[in-house]
Amino acid sequence: MKKSIFIFPLLVLLYSCTTQQNDSSKADEVVVVQDPLSAWNDASTKQSIISYVNAVTDSASADFVPVADRIAVFDNDGTLWCEQPAYTQLIFVLDRIREMAPSHPEWSKQQPFKAAIEGDLDGLAESGMEGLMTLLMHTHSGVTTDEFKEIVESWMKNAKHPRYNVTYDQLVYQPMIELLHYLRAHNFKTYIVSGGGVEFMRPVTDRIYGIPAEQVIGSTVKTVFEYNDGNPVIKKLPEIDFIDDKELKPVAINKIIGKKPIFAAGNSDGDLAMLQWSASSDHKSLQLYVHHTDSVREYAYDRNSHVGKLDKGLDQALNDGWAVADMEKDWKRVFSFEK
Repeated sequence: MKKSIFIFPLLVLLYSCTTQQNDSSKADEVVVVQDPLSAWNDASTKQSIISYVNAVTDSASADFVPVADRIAVFDNDGTLWCEQPAYTQLIFVLDRIREMAPSHPEWSKQQPFKAAIEGDLDGLAESGMEGLMTLLMHTHSGVTTDEFKEIVESWMKNAKHPRYNVTYDQLVYQPMIELLHYLRAHNFKTYIVSGGGVEFMRPVTDRIYGIPAEQVIGSTVKTVFEYNDGNPVIKKLPEIDFIDDKELKPVAINKIIGKKPIFAAGNSDGDLAMLQWSASSDHKSLQLYVHHTDSVREYAYDRNSHVGKLDKGLDQALNDGWAVADMEKDWKRVFSFEK
């Protein structure tokens, strides 16, 4: 009996050949191919992804796209990792406020700090965007970029989600991780384009997604260079620089990547402009929405949600024939930590 195993980068092909020899016969060869999108149900969404990738990577195809133009962009919150019951970065902000509170006793009587310390999300919501920005500036400035990276890495290793009781860096969607691997195996360059803070995401994206820091685009605060007596640092200032959301996502893509993506994935109306930009490519393109429909394994929300609202985007996806990944129907597994 002979067995031969050939492993190609990221896309694993398992060939199992079983032979029996005697004086008069030899068994037929049996070939087993491992599914690179095994966490996806074999439904239309999965097939549309595979058909698309085959079309744009086959040099004999009329839809062939050169490697240099195979750009794929992904939103992060709600597309690659869980965003309920609140955005991961907001949970980080609240935890940081509580950690910093002993040095600021006045916060116990001041809003929005009081609401943050007490975990009062309703009270926090009443403070509006101004209150959220106040908390953000206090927790994301006054330190160097290196110090902030250490703070984020430590939080990711210790903070746990209230429902799943695992650290937030484990709340990544297994089907989307497979999709990232699948695209890169076909020479796509994968980027994150998110409304989340770029320096909040970069410490973990390479480890959990295989996306290096230089391929992460997000919101930023202003920074300044300081020589610091021969120990140069970049210091974070308490001022917003750029919010990478909605119509500004294509602006950021154009500014930083310099090419239209031919593959774009999101989960909310905040990603709609990015998908529209991708759909205008001269190349054959694919737009994918992750639709949160599974209240048992994750959360079910769309048109009326305060987090990850998907309304106009869902309408356009249905009208224009974009791919929609129905979490309940299309995904065999949701999270990577599930067995």
